[in-house]
Amino acid sequence: MITFLFFLLRISPGDPSQKFLSPDLSPKLASLIKESFNLNAPLISQYETFLMNLCKGDFGISYTYRIPVIDVIKSFLPFTIIFSLISFVVQISFGFLLALISVRRINGIADKTFSKLSLMIYALPSFVVGVSLIFIFSELLNLFPSSGLSSFDSESFSFAQKLIDYSRHLILPVITLSLGGVAVYYKYLRDNLEEVYNKPFVENLRAHGFDEKYITRKHIIPNAVNPLISVAGVELGLLFGGALITEVIFALPGMGRLTVNAILSRDYPLVTGCTFVAGILVIITNLAADLIKAKLDKRVVKGILN
Repeated sequence: MITFLFFLLRISPGDPSQKFLSPDLSPKLASLIKESFNLNAPLISQYETFLMNLCKGDFGISYTYRIPVIDVIKSFLPFTIIFSLISFVVQISFGFLLALISVRRINGIADKTFSKLSLMIYALPSFVVGVSLIFIFSELLNLFPSSGLSSFDSESFSFAQKLIDYSRHLILPVITLSLGGVAVYYKYLRDNLEEVYNKPFVENLRAHGFDEKYITRKHIIPNAVNPLISVAGVELGLLFGGALITEVIFALPGMGRLTVNAILSRDYPLVTGCTFVAGILVIITNLAADLIKAKLDKRVVKGILN
């Protein structure tokens, strides 16, 4: 991933040194700037230096911020993690709730309605959802702010007022980021729950007089949720690395917006650092999902050992 990104950035149009140049400055400045950025060295030499620094955890100095890349990422990453976790909880909660409502009456009105809506919502691009929410709730109804994380005068607010202000600013972005995930979790959970509902052991439990709520809580839900853990790991990783569009639309101070700005300004070290962190987060969430699945289902471990 890092190797592909390194060469892709350097063969793409644009020169990061150009934004520091001016007709009023000496032409020699171009070579000095390129030398300071190590852009005048052969590409293979740049790549070798890049790998050596990467092994030491050094992504270089950001061309834009003039500080180490890792320090820039540290200031933007916490928001993206918190924002993604909030959206993840919303996705799981609403997807699970809607799936339970649907399964109680298979092919009923609620089931058919939710199934059709989930397909429609999943097909909508996030930028369409975001812009539509801004137009309806910010422009027409004036209920929620359209951008930013806080109001201009938030410094004068009390602690409670600041929490309310942050919440109002995050409602539309969370909805935008969560709708697609709610549709995914709903569809997976609904199909898994229906499959487990029709299993012979569930019919056997009913025949022995066990309460329906007990069967659902103790047997149906655990068996239906277990296959969803892998999907949850993938989705959470995508949230960490893919909140880009939502953060740009709502002007939020996260990794997604930072990555876009770094790309537009040809900030090679910062683009590489942001992509590397996003990739690591995806790997970690997938690994965590596999470990949790193995912990809950011993058959996974036995399958690997066999």
